[in-house]
Parts: sequence; C-alpha cells; structure tokens
Amino acid sequence: MADTPILLREQQYHQIKAVLARLRMDASAKVVFLVDKDGQEIASQGEVGNLDTTSLASLAAGNVAATGGMAALIGEKEFPTLSHEGEKESIHISVVGRLLLVVVFDERSSLGLVKLRSKQVSQQLAAMFDEIAAGDYDDLESPFAGITDEDIDSLFS
Repeated sequence: MADTPILLREQQYHQIKAVLARLRMDASAKVVFLVDKDGQEIASQGEVGNLDTTSLASLAAGNVAATGGMAALIGEKEFPTLSHEGEKESIHISVVGRLLLVVVFDERSSLGLVKLRSKQVSQQLAAMFDEIAAGDYDDLESPFAGITDEDIDSLFS
C-alpha cells in the first residue's frame, strides 16, 4: 500500500514513542500502537503484556482495508475512524495518512475521550511524518557500501 518504506532515525522514533505515551496517559488507555497500512508495527506504548502485537497490527490494517472497501461501495473515500466496543475492552483506530493509530482501552476510559485525544494526536503525528517523509537520508551509509565484487566472489568459492 505504501509507496516508500518509512525510515526513522532513532531520535524520531523516540519522539513518536513520547507522543504515544502522552496519548496513552491523556486518554487513560491500556496501550497505543502506531501501525502502517501494510500492517507493520512502527511503535507501541503501554501494557502490551502477552498481547500478540504483530497479529493486532496486521488485523487492524486488514480491518481498515475492509472498511475502505465498504466506504467505496457507498461513495465515501474512507472511514477515518473505526471503533469496536467489547464487554471489557475496546479498540479505536484512526487513519492518519498512511498510518493507523490504534488505541486499546477499558472501563477506565470512554470512547469520547479516546476519540478526542486521538484526533489531537493524529494531527501531530501527521505533521511529524510529513517531516520524516521530506527528510534527507542521503547521509545514511548503506550497509553494503564497503562490499566489493571480490568479497562476494570469495563467499562462493
């Protein structure tokens, strides 16, 4: 789905984690994830415990893709937010460009609070990722930079 891979520097990753941590606290959520639309987890913050974060990220992306198909059938571009309310725990997903902001919360919070805080953070994350996408990564050295043809040939001889 995404055109180019998301390349994060360590400092950017820590800034994203700090934003997610603040959202978790402000929304009284159990855990907050940032996932790309391909289902790859970018960052998480909170009570992960024995939660299968890889599956959750993948399923959230699939859920957004499926509801995107439904949106198209009724003439909408997409549904920018999705909510699933359970008996004890609930999930709110916000589409932020090519990212998904996934918030898992329980009775300590409310859907209204999670929606409000997620909307505020979504704008901040969108600005951060616009800046990341526009970043100059020419100074990153390739891990293959020092490998010569002779080095490769010596591996197979």
